[in-house]
Amino acid sequence: MQYDFTTVVNRHGQASEKWALMRRVVPDLGDDVVPFSVADMELKTAPEIVEGLIRYLSDDAILGYTVPYDAYHEAVAGWMARRHNWRIEPEWISVSNGVIPALYDLVKAFAEPGDGVILLTPVYYPFYSAIERNGRTVVDCPLTCDGDAYEIDFDALERCARDPRAKLLIFCSPHNPVGRVWTRGELERVAEICIRHGVTIVSDEIHFDLVMPGHKHTVMANLSAEIASHVVTCTAPSKTFNLAGMQTANIVISDPSLRERYRAEQARSGFDCLNALGFRTCELAYTKCEAWLDALIAHVEGNHHALADFMARRMPEIKIYPMEGTYLAWMDFRALGMSADELEAFMTKKAHVFMDEGYIFGPAGAGFERMNIACPTQTMLDALERIVAALEKRS
Repeated sequence: MQYDFTTVVNRHGQASEKWALMRRVVPDLGDDVVPFSVADMELKTAPEIVEGLIRYLSDDAILGYTVPYDAYHEAVAGWMARRHNWRIEPEWISVSNGVIPALYDLVKAFAEPGDGVILLTPVYYPFYSAIERNGRTVVDCPLTCDGDAYEIDFDALERCARDPRAKLLIFCSPHNPVGRVWTRGELERVAEICIRHGVTIVSDEIHFDLVMPGHKHTVMANLSAEIASHVVTCTAPSKTFNLAGMQTANIVISDPSLRERYRAEQARSGFDCLNALGFRTCELAYTKCEAWLDALIAHVEGNHHALADFMARRMPEIKIYPMEGTYLAWMDFRALGMSADELEAFMTKKAHVFMDEGYIFGPAGAGFERMNIACPTQTMLDALERIVAALEKRS
């Protein structure tokens, strides 16, 4: 089947978060300006999902309180087995209305107020809020970058984990925003350090299906039974299939004691169940949409090549980092000589290009931009042309 990755959908009437944020910054924008910030796609929903939901709703569906059901568990387990060679049991799955809400509960479940939670920074900004808003302490463990790729500073991780106040590591795999897909050896070393120092690992693997050709994602909990007993794995169909609004995530925990601690915290938060369409959409995605995902990955890879080629020709001073996973391009704009605030104002007010500013991922991200390239190719290229035009006007 041929899939449509070229149609531009005007989302101003759909209550889209990032479109609303864009209009808040520049209220008089034309409808042809598309944002590249929040990580949902500017691409049409997989037709198999749309058609499946129409059939479901047409078949006397009653949208009442809904609990996980056998076909749902089979769909999730089947996906993990086929795409990740990871065999999970239904009882390991705890549903959540999103990975971010799960992180808030996990922080409370596995760290006490004042305890330290380790982050490998720069990193996805809700990690910080999940820690700080719950009275825990961020333990900053910066990634290193020597040349073209980011690496884990294992000596720094060892120092952080050795501190008796550090109870938890929130690990991003693949890493958002720097785009690394960690190797098996890197994952084993992270796990060994944390286990030796009694640090529980929450592995956010929400982007684990979005891995570029030539790279392979390894589920940390699938490394060994011993490692799995110390790991909580956060998964969801939301990034893979652009389903964030369905608010459906699957938190996989094989260890019974870790699982019960998490579920107890969910209960204290008042969590009860997901919405009926969230369950059904996840099932459809995991049973009907592998061909769509394969086509999407090829499209995103093509966009990243087009982005790198454009920058090499038109803005060679801007450094583009390899994107091994996710659909989020990480770019270093510091050569322009602007402060983080100046860069943001230039991008939004002058170029009318709305990306996620690097500083929101932590101090190490200042001067960088994260661009969501899950969009039609021409839409991305039009935005890059606006940056070039604004730079020419500025100079």
